[in-house]
Amino acid sequence: QFPEQKKPSGIPKSHREHIRIMYDLMALAFRTDSTRISTFMLAHDGSNRSFPDIGISEGHHSLSHHRSNSKTLEKIAKIDQFYISEYARFLQQLKNLKEGEGSLLDNTMIVYGSGIGDGNKHNHNDLPLILAGGGGGTLQSGRHTRANDGTPMTNLYLAMLERMGVNAKRIGDSSGVLGNV
Repeated sequence: QFPEQKKPSGIPKSHREHIRIMYDLMALAFRTDSTRISTFMLAHDGSNRSFPDIGISEGHHSLSHHRSNSKTLEKIAKIDQFYISEYARFLQQLKNLKEGEGSLLDNTMIVYGSGIGDGNKHNHNDLPLILAGGGGGTLQSGRHTRANDGTPMTNLYLAMLERMGVNAKRIGDSSGVLGNV
């Protein structure tokens, strides 16, 4: 039986409301086993969206070229806090949904992160990533790990596939399964 859900009409004007609807849709899809794989890009890399709901009138992309300006870095941090709080809300939603002996969160792997380590430098190393969930008992939570320099992010994806029972040899630029996940 499918849970009751209110159907939104169109894309909301509020970015927060739009994000929440998309996370709610993913939770519903996982809960109903419509899918167990989803991708949600909060904004494309060149997005110059402003965030009037949290008091940021400048565009995100422009702010990301911060030149180490402390005021600009404060604004970027405020945007990051906005995004991570919505991610935390989503994780809590999954944690509150019972599945088997645990929660839906216990049976998922949710990656949150960025393809840029520092927007000012356009670097693609030291990527800020969070892997949440229990992976059906295959993940140990509450840890911080650091990959060796030059490790492709796709090595993490190979490790996740391995935990799902998928025997993939390679994804994109992967060089092997990321250990210590």
